[in-house]
Amino acid sequence: MENSKMHHRFLQTVWILTTALALSAAASAWAAPRGELWARWSSNDPASTARVDHTLWHRFLQTYLVTDDPSGVNLVRYSQVTEADRKELNAYLDRLQQVKVTGLNRREQKAYWINLYNALTVKVVLDHYPVKSIRDINLSSGLRGLVSGGPWQAKLVKIEGEPVSLDDIEHRILRPIWQDARVHYAVNCASIGCPNVQPEPFTAENLDASLDQAAREYVNHPRGVSVISKDKVTLSSIYEWFREDFGGSEKGVLLHLQKYANPSLAEVLANFRGKIDYRYDWSLNDARP
Repeated sequence: MENSKMHHRFLQTVWILTTALALSAAASAWAAPRGELWARWSSNDPASTARVDHTLWHRFLQTYLVTDDPSGVNLVRYSQVTEADRKELNAYLDRLQQVKVTGLNRREQKAYWINLYNALTVKVVLDHYPVKSIRDINLSSGLRGLVSGGPWQAKLVKIEGEPVSLDDIEHRILRPIWQDARVHYAVNCASIGCPNVQPEPFTAENLDASLDQAAREYVNHPRGVSVISKDKVTLSSIYEWFREDFGGSEKGVLLHLQKYANPSLAEVLANFRGKIDYRYDWSLNDARP
């Protein structure tokens, strides 16, 4: 327990020193999209044994994802992606667009949508790189969402003939169909404040283990939960934006966090009765050389 506490304090110190100036004071003021079901994607085939091939996405992650940065944040080597590997990423996304998603079983569908979201986000960044933040990629002009601008509402792919956006995937498919708060730890918005890009694609077989791992990584990192004092805790704005998915109240959020917190942090959260602040860092999760 003592080693866990020391590790959390070390990460917290590094995090505060390296990101304090980058945090946006207005982050918690934005209104998040609600989870509203797109009924078109409710169908599935429980008897299906079909598997979607995520090999190309796995190869990309193994080549360009940095998982040992001292910050504790998984970073992407955007600047080093070769033209050949860009083509492979595009080929992967093309293959995903040929899949009959409604013919898959539920677990395969869930993995499919998560991987599609993450790979598509990386492609958007690469197509507009260099940028300081994904919010600088304005593909949603005139549309309203979590933040002004950004690529989230632009229809970027066609699935079974339907134009689909990143917001569609997260807020109209993943959240309302599965009602699993761990989805927030799986989809990555290419930002430092976001939960880690995982080094392995999600699959029907590794789904629960990977979601739990992603949740633990984020909750036990200062960008997820940072204990300032016995009377003050700072949480990621994700827990404010999507509070309805985390129990619907600050008490519900704290109970959720305890499920994934290391023992020492869980004890603090269980006894916490003070003030909760929220913050988020939209800086690009870029591993610069």
